[in-house]
Amino acid sequence: MSSPAGLPLPEDPAPKLADLQHSLETHVLSKLEYLNAIGIALSQERDIDRLLETILVAAKNLTRADGGTLYRLVDDKLHFEIMKNDSLAISMGGTSGNAIPFYPIPLHDKDGNPNLTMIAAYVAINDRTVNIADAYTEEGFDFSGTRNFDKRTGYRSTSFLTVPMKNHEGEIIGVLQLLNAIDASTREVTVFSDEDRRLAESLASQAAIALTNRLLIQQLEVLFESLIELINTAIDDKSPYTGGHCKRVPTLTMMLAEAANSASAGPLSAFRMTDKDRYELKIAGLLHDCGKITTPVHVVDKATKLQTIYDRIGLVDTRFEALKREAEVAMLRAVLAAREAEDASSEQRAREDFQARIRQYDDDREFLRRTNIGGERMSPEDQARVSRIAQYTWTGPKGAAERFLSRDEEANLNIPYGTLNPQEREVINHHIVATIKMLEALPWPRHLVNVPEYAGGHHERMDGKGYPKGLTRSQMSVQARIMGIADIFEALTAKDRPYKPGKTLSESLAILGKFKENGHIDPDLFDIFVKERVYLDYAREFLDPEQIDEVDLSKIPGAPR
Repeated sequence: MSSPAGLPLPEDPAPKLADLQHSLETHVLSKLEYLNAIGIALSQERDIDRLLETILVAAKNLTRADGGTLYRLVDDKLHFEIMKNDSLAISMGGTSGNAIPFYPIPLHDKDGNPNLTMIAAYVAINDRTVNIADAYTEEGFDFSGTRNFDKRTGYRSTSFLTVPMKNHEGEIIGVLQLLNAIDASTREVTVFSDEDRRLAESLASQAAIALTNRLLIQQLEVLFESLIELINTAIDDKSPYTGGHCKRVPTLTMMLAEAANSASAGPLSAFRMTDKDRYELKIAGLLHDCGKITTPVHVVDKATKLQTIYDRIGLVDTRFEALKREAEVAMLRAVLAAREAEDASSEQRAREDFQARIRQYDDDREFLRRTNIGGERMSPEDQARVSRIAQYTWTGPKGAAERFLSRDEEANLNIPYGTLNPQEREVINHHIVATIKMLEALPWPRHLVNVPEYAGGHHERMDGKGYPKGLTRSQMSVQARIMGIADIFEALTAKDRPYKPGKTLSESLAILGKFKENGHIDPDLFDIFVKERVYLDYAREFLDPEQIDEVDLSKIPGAPR
């Protein structure tokens, strides 16, 4: 696309650029229209590199310059950001992927004296446009670097137009330098005109404001993400066992989202994400467990079933020792009685009964120690055994017979899954309620308005049996369903949990496959997770080598064939 003056427009201009009339009254008016259209395009550009490149390309087009350089002022130095030269086919910096091999230009020397010999530095220091007709005859500036460049390339750097870029507060933020104005009719190098200067200054002013706005937005985004990181750090510092969870889940979420976005066939072939969608999902991933900041540490860190402030299994061990001492005392009394009665067989039975009881106590103690660790599933038989042991009696500190296990200890040791009892699980589950409440209270901008829904849905199930809202699959966004799979798979493979080791890939996929079959997770996303080997990409980055075993998909429930 080109403007009415034949000037090529930057890529992706605002829609209004397509509506420019082709019958403008004067050449000057067409340039002004182009300048206005460029301003609109600049205001809509989000990427800093593309923004800078658009500025330089537009300036070259407006002034018919053969080349140009755009500098940004950072820490009292002008840094080369974009360089272009049409005759030499040079394109460096910006989106070109070619690094600019020149050192930044300092505005002051080590003694604090202003650098007035370098034209770009001079313009930045004095806030003044400089228009040079011929660098080889101009006095007062150091063009030795330019001449060395010309000598190496055979080029002739002649006319220069160097313009300061100021933000809305009048601060210099960069310098725009244009090289070798080309006469439209003769195609010869000529001097930049006063019209060129005015147009370049106008563009530099617009560009500086657009760049400043973009940088401010970028800084606010960095600040926002830093605050999120601060929250996650606080959560991680509360518990060493979930330290990496807030980092790993967002990463896996984006891996699966990109795989779904690339699907060319199947139920998710219509799912597509823009850069804004990606950023929104990223933020949701980072905040998905922010409510855990309200969860008590002793619940988050509960590594065993009997743990409170400390692991009460030690008290149980002490009681077993007490039982053994009581049994020993009873045995010795029986032995003495048998000897007084000269009953050798009774003495032998007393000793044998004692040894059998000690073996039983030792066996029961080891059983309770194993039970205390927790696991995926506790059998009804083991739960019944815990209850039988609980009925033992021992002589407590007050000298009276007491139940061997308290009701609370019996209930905790009979926890069927993991280490949390129902009350503690409710406390843990409340974190998602707190997350939703916290996120819904924030005044989200339009491009982040879905963050609460995405982050708040990762404990819902496709069959409506999840929490906290009991949503079904049709009531959930694809993004929330993606996050649900990421959260589960991270938890299965995590090696920093207090109650279990990290599972292997094949073990984790087998459990995830069962979740697909029982309506827990989204079946279409599970298929993509497996077919695109998202699990393997994640494993290579986060899992230990011994966890990355060979996966036989024929043995994974629900795996696509």
